[in-house]
Amino acid sequence: MDGLNVLLVEPYYGGSHAAWADGYARYSHHQVELLTLPAQSWKWRMQGGAVTMARLLREKSSSSPPEIIVATDMINLATLRALSQDVISSAKVILYFHENQLTYPQNSRQGHGWRYGFINYVSALAADWVLFNSAYHRNVFLDTLPPMLKHFGDYNEFQTVAEIAAKSSVLSLGLDLRRYDAYTNTKDTDAPPLILWNHRWEADKYPAGFFRALYSLLDREVPFRVALVGENFRRNPTEFEVAREKLGSRVVAYGYIERFEDYARLLWEADYVVSTAYQDFFGIAVSEAVYCGCVPLLPRRLNYPALVPSEYHDACLYKGETLLPLLLDHLQGRLTVDQSVLRQHIARYDWSRMAPVYDDVFTRLAQGLSANPDN
Repeated sequence: MDGLNVLLVEPYYGGSHAAWADGYARYSHHQVELLTLPAQSWKWRMQGGAVTMARLLREKSSSSPPEIIVATDMINLATLRALSQDVISSAKVILYFHENQLTYPQNSRQGHGWRYGFINYVSALAADWVLFNSAYHRNVFLDTLPPMLKHFGDYNEFQTVAEIAAKSSVLSLGLDLRRYDAYTNTKDTDAPPLILWNHRWEADKYPAGFFRALYSLLDREVPFRVALVGENFRRNPTEFEVAREKLGSRVVAYGYIERFEDYARLLWEADYVVSTAYQDFFGIAVSEAVYCGCVPLLPRRLNYPALVPSEYHDACLYKGETLLPLLLDHLQGRLTVDQSVLRQHIARYDWSRMAPVYDDVFTRLAQGLSANPDN
């Protein structure tokens, strides 16, 4: 039996969104076609991208119309369906949430209140099925809908939360983890342990908490090295500049690493990957580092517990902002873990395993069945 015709609509084709779309298209047994716009002007993508995508859908000449349309959270799906209903009416339409603006930290940098979260909400209402990249993500989105709806004056439509929940499932991210295998790098056991920060240099990742722990290590004269890498979208990442100066020669890498092979080798060289984040819908950076042999030291929140086998939760997850005691326990040899077990746990997200899961979910939805095989 031939595979389905799947059209993946990505209005913000860049970074992890592009990697996800390309990965699924490469590894799927379905016929997957991408319809994309450049990753820029995210607010305009959410407000106006649907108009452009509807035009592009109309201009497409195809003898095989899509049976499944997968659109990501960066589009107003209600508008897209309204403007292109006559050309996509036979397709099942799925909304996939990489992130959402409803539970993203409000007003700290965006200043838009509920505007873009509301777009996510009506998009979920317009979808035939809604898929989230983690159970944490699904739960926090659904839990935040009532407070948002309560914010409005009347006709709050609270019953729609149950409607969205009934057609929602979790479909974890697929990651191209095996590409790291070509760059395995021997850890230097004679050098101090290498601690890796590989997250965006943004306030929601809470770098201040990370640096506070490092400065405590410094005061205690505990040997360590640190790699401060990741994308920086700020003009003045002051806390990183201060840390670079204060930590001196302990900083072995700093800033965004352009070449993938250099980044991959760094991940294999590092001993620990640390997060202090308050916002992370899946944890791609952590997952990639764990696959490359890093021991994760993560807050016991967000999706992080799902990235660690339950038997290692106490050894890898800390509560609140108490990173330092857990970090010290590892650096001073009081805690050890079997990294191969951690790596095996993360390897399940590789596309070699996830693409067949995606294919099965989309096949079921095309047949009018639930995304969950048990239902």
